[in-house]
Amino acid sequence: MVTATWTDRRPPSLRAAWDSSVGKKAVMAVSGLVMVLYLLAHAFGNLKVFFGPGQFDGYAHWLRTMGEPAMHYTWTLWVIRVVMVVAVVAHVVSAYQLSRRDIKARPVRYEHKRGGSSHATRTMRWGGIILLLFLIWHILDLTTGTVHSGFQPGHPYANVVSTFKNWYGDVIYIVAVLALGLHVQHGFWSAAQTLGVGSVKRDRLIRTAGNIVAVLLTLGFIAVPVGVMTGVVK
Repeated sequence: MVTATWTDRRPPSLRAAWDSSVGKKAVMAVSGLVMVLYLLAHAFGNLKVFFGPGQFDGYAHWLRTMGEPAMHYTWTLWVIRVVMVVAVVAHVVSAYQLSRRDIKARPVRYEHKRGGSSHATRTMRWGGIILLLFLIWHILDLTTGTVHSGFQPGHPYANVVSTFKNWYGDVIYIVAVLALGLHVQHGFWSAAQTLGVGSVKRDRLIRTAGNIVAVLLTLGFIAVPVGVMTGVVK
């Protein structure tokens, strides 16, 4: 008779969970939701640009003083940045590894391309690449000012207006935001399925929620460059 030992009953290790496709999908889902929450807050904060430089620059200063006096100046902001870096890296790495695993599982392309899921997968992959490249450009443009010729340290309102007065800044930003909307629209539903929240009865509700979040993010972010282009923000 074979009896189960304590080691037989141990849950799988974190390494084993990470090595599995289910584990990588779970990491993608959780990290994606963390980023969506951040983006919703970020989009809401960006709308303060419509209330003038005093409000917007004051908001930017508040981001650096959050948590005072318990937290030192910019500490809370750096905690948020670290969490976001971890989320982005985890999301990108798990997505890349899942993509490579999918390619290895079927090295020969199908004779007839499938619609539906394969189209959504390609959209997510290319959308993710666009967003990653945009994230790098966005940091270099409005955070470090490396690629921003008119960058003024400590004047975020002026930097935003300066960026979106250039047509290429508008094009880059709007294309990235549209990619973000599509990415969130599909990813929200996919994350719900991965985390076991989805079901036949809740499918329509989850898809509707994903659509609403995607639209809110798209409109919220696009409103800023449009505001500058139309002269509402100047």
